[in-house]
Amino acid sequence: MMNWEQLLRAGRSDLKKRTASSPEQYRSEFERDYDRIIFSAPFRNLQDKTQVFPLPELDFVHTRLTHSLEVSSVGRSLGKSAGKYLLQKYPELESKGITSSDIGAIVAAAALTHDIGNPPFGHSGEDAISDFFKFHPCGQMWKPHLHEEEWADMISFEGNAQGFRMLLEKDNGLQLSFATLAAFTKYPRPAKIEKKDKNRRSQKKYGFFADQIGQYHNLAKLLGIPASGKDTWYRHPLAFLVEAADDICYSIIDLEDGCTLGLVQLEEVVTLLAEIIGDRFNEEKLNSLNSKSQKLAILRAMAIGRLIEESVDCFKKYEEQMLSGEFDSALTDMIDSAHVLEKISRLSINKIYRSQPVLEKEAAGFQVLEGLLEVFSKALYHKYYDSDRFSGQDRSILRLLPEEFRTDKEALMPYLLLRNLVDFISGMTDKYALSLYRKVKGISLPGA
Repeated sequence: MMNWEQLLRAGRSDLKKRTASSPEQYRSEFERDYDRIIFSAPFRNLQDKTQVFPLPELDFVHTRLTHSLEVSSVGRSLGKSAGKYLLQKYPELESKGITSSDIGAIVAAAALTHDIGNPPFGHSGEDAISDFFKFHPCGQMWKPHLHEEEWADMISFEGNAQGFRMLLEKDNGLQLSFATLAAFTKYPRPAKIEKKDKNRRSQKKYGFFADQIGQYHNLAKLLGIPASGKDTWYRHPLAFLVEAADDICYSIIDLEDGCTLGLVQLEEVVTLLAEIIGDRFNEEKLNSLNSKSQKLAILRAMAIGRLIEESVDCFKKYEEQMLSGEFDSALTDMIDSAHVLEKISRLSINKIYRSQPVLEKEAAGFQVLEGLLEVFSKALYHKYYDSDRFSGQDRSILRLLPEEFRTDKEALMPYLLLRNLVDFISGMTDKYALSLYRKVKGISLPGA
């Protein structure tokens, strides 16, 4: 049985040395997490990564950065509200210096990073990286050099696991607190496990790569998170709030973007969101607003507010079962408005996610990422495993890679070599990936 005092343990570490940092008087550990993320390079890169629609000239369509900020804002509200309940139920937490704002800060920081490991071109980028190793000859030739669990990582790229890796990367300067890192990890398992339990939401995807199982094991031990099986753990309860914040935002805000772009009719949006808002919906007041953007803004705000209330109520209801590991579902699947969110999901799939601009972006993403992986992975393979075929072209290509490929002896191991290559490519912005692809394929020249 988990307990909140241990789950909210302050301190931060690299999970190897276990050296906690000293607290500051004017910022809590968890507020420092938020600030470190905001100023980090991986977070800034999200401003040029696709959320759903190709990055447009118009400002109203969301990028990964604006989406992450909105998810974090919703997460803070969820965390603070849930925190007030927890402090009332467990008064000993207050004696340990824990406040509802601390709990809000943990959820806000974890939510801020929830997409930090996503590659260029949205979720199609994840599929493109996986498919390269599954199907492309230049990806397949690495298979004999990897262990089974390492190969499982390569053929099923997962942005959540990439995010966990990035948050622990020393060069990023993040070194987040224990609680924030655990709240971030919605899927506490590696890619390859003995048996996946389809009834457990936390096992739907995976949350860390094969070489980081030991680090998550240390994190779980520090926070008192029990294992649910071999190399699988229960979720940190605050991870349910991080997930709910993301579910709420992409459901409502993708719908808003789709309406703004003319893919969904305003009348459809009003009908759906009015069902969530319930008695608070005032059609007369809505009709008094002049512009579509004003109407969408008020509908969005009221719908998100209602979904936050319902999600917190659901958290309160199942909180003890979260501590025991018995509860393992998405909060937004359990709330009163779940049936409306399901309607929104079906509409979004048909009219937004399968729209022409989105499909064109996905098709381009497959070509760009496959092309980059082909060029770089082939050059690396020739250099280290087939030197007779290492060409001048390969040599020139490898000079475009980051410095660690030339200086880090550990990276010469095949799995870590590929891990660093995927770090490089998945960390690119959409525009940089497209630009580099054109150059290495000879489609355009530098300065042209």
